[in-house]
Amino acid sequence: MAYQEIFYSTEGPIGYLTLNNPAKINALSRQMIKEITSALVSVAADESIKVVVINAAGKHFCAGHYMKEMVGGGVKENKDIFDNCTRMMRLIHEIPQPVIAQVQGIATAAGCQLVAWSDLAVAEENARFATPGVKIGLFCTTPGAAVARVIGRKAALEMLLTGRYIPAREAKELGLVNRVVPLEDLENETRNLALQIAEASRYVLALGKQGFYAQVDQTDEAAFDYATNTIALNMGAEDAQIGITAFLEKTRPEWVNR
Repeated sequence: MAYQEIFYSTEGPIGYLTLNNPAKINALSRQMIKEITSALVSVAADESIKVVVINAAGKHFCAGHYMKEMVGGGVKENKDIFDNCTRMMRLIHEIPQPVIAQVQGIATAAGCQLVAWSDLAVAEENARFATPGVKIGLFCTTPGAAVARVIGRKAALEMLLTGRYIPAREAKELGLVNRVVPLEDLENETRNLALQIAEASRYVLALGKQGFYAQVDQTDEAAFDYATNTIALNMGAEDAQIGITAFLEKTRPEWVNR
C-alpha cells in the first residue's frame, strides 16, 4: 500500500519503520495503525530482513492515539480503534524479526505501549515515558497491559495512577528500555545493536523469539518442557550444525537460514 503517515526503508538486513507525522507528534491515527500493520505483515515475509527498527520523524517518538478521532464516537467505533491497535501491537511479537524501538522525546500512552511491546528499546537520554490517560479521564488500560508485563505491577500502577513522566534513566532501571544514550548517538547505537543481532541466522532468531514469548509467562515446569522441545528442534536445523561446526573449527559461519 502507499504510505501516508509512515515511511519504510531498508539498510542491508535492517528494516526501518518510521512514524512519519511529526506535526501530530506521530499520534497513532486510524491511518497510521493501518499502515504500520501493513508494513509489519510485509516485512514478516521478507527473508532479507533480520531486524526491524521502529523510529520516528521529528522531536518526539509517539504521543499515543490521535485523540481527535475519539471524540463523539460510540462504543463500536471506539472498540474498532483499539482492536486494530491491539492487532498491530501483537504483530510486533508475532513477526519473526526482533523489533527495536528507537526513542527520542516523549513516548506516551499507546506510544509508551509501543516501546514496551517492542522486543528491545534504545532511548536518548532526554526521552520521557508516561501513561497519562488518568489525567483526561481515559485510563491507559491497554498501554498498562504491555507496561505491566515489562516493568512489574507496582511500577506500572504508579505510572498509570499518577500519569507521571518517567525520565529515560529511570525507564532503564525499571526495564522499559535497554539502553540510554545521548541524542547524537541514538541512531548509531540502535543501528549497531541491530547489526549485532543480524549476525545470527534469521531462522534461529525467529525460532528463539517465538520460543521466548511462548514460554516466558508459563509455569517453570511448562516453560522448561517447551524450551527443551524447542532447543531440540533447533539442534536439528542446518544453521545450528553449521554454527557448531564453525565454532569447533574456529571459522566464521555462513548461514543458510534454515
